[in-house]
Amino acid sequence: MFTVEQRDGLRERVLRLADEDERVVAGAAVGSLAVDGGDRFSDVDLTFGIADHLQVADVLDDWTRTLIDELDAVQLADLEREPTTYRVFLLPEALQLDLSMTPAAQFRPAGPRFRLLFGETAEGESEVPTRPVAGGLFLPTPPVAGDIFGWGVIYALHARACIERGRVWQAEHYIGAVRDHALSLACLRQELPPAQARGYDDLSAETLARFEDAHVAAVEPGALGAALAASVLALIREGAETRLPYAHVVAARLAELH
Repeated sequence: MFTVEQRDGLRERVLRLADEDERVVAGAAVGSLAVDGGDRFSDVDLTFGIADHLQVADVLDDWTRTLIDELDAVQLADLEREPTTYRVFLLPEALQLDLSMTPAAQFRPAGPRFRLLFGETAEGESEVPTRPVAGGLFLPTPPVAGDIFGWGVIYALHARACIERGRVWQAEHYIGAVRDHALSLACLRQELPPAQARGYDDLSAETLARFEDAHVAAVEPGALGAALAASVLALIREGAETRLPYAHVVAARLAELH
């Protein structure tokens, strides 16, 4: 588990990237750390405005290479919500970085948890009422192995934080999402339809046996932790059997969860 000092160090490194990159014209903190200081389990969540004559994807890909080379980051998943692109990373000690970029002409708060750090926001009202986050009730996941695995990892980190915060029903929701993403990954590997659980019952008996302890027996911390551990272990095994190149790295970083 990461320390607050490690989290602060990551935040400062990402802000230095922005300061050194003339393509970045504005930046803001978003999420819980932007408004109330968050807590011990809050991750790093930063968003940036990119000069309008440039491609956001080019800047994001350049930063991704730097984060991988310098900080040993693993890219988990992308989320496209026009006009913003979100990219989520897992760093050592299970530290999560949520990075997003928007063309400067459309860079403005997408919700109340927004604190401008430098530059300016665009004029006008926000086009969306709330900032999209991992954990929408039915957040669509593309039927691609890497995306399914990456979102499963993100939900596992959210579940752990919810257990620690005593938010047991929210934790139960996220644990179910971890389990379902692991099952979906198994369906994809066995050439079964993953959408809406259509292929779950047709999975091999050996595969389904991995999920016997993945259901939450009671909405209390002990049972939640046990179900999370079983769900994460199943997800890690599926990632390895799907031969995702970074599955072993993620397994080590989530060791305390499984």
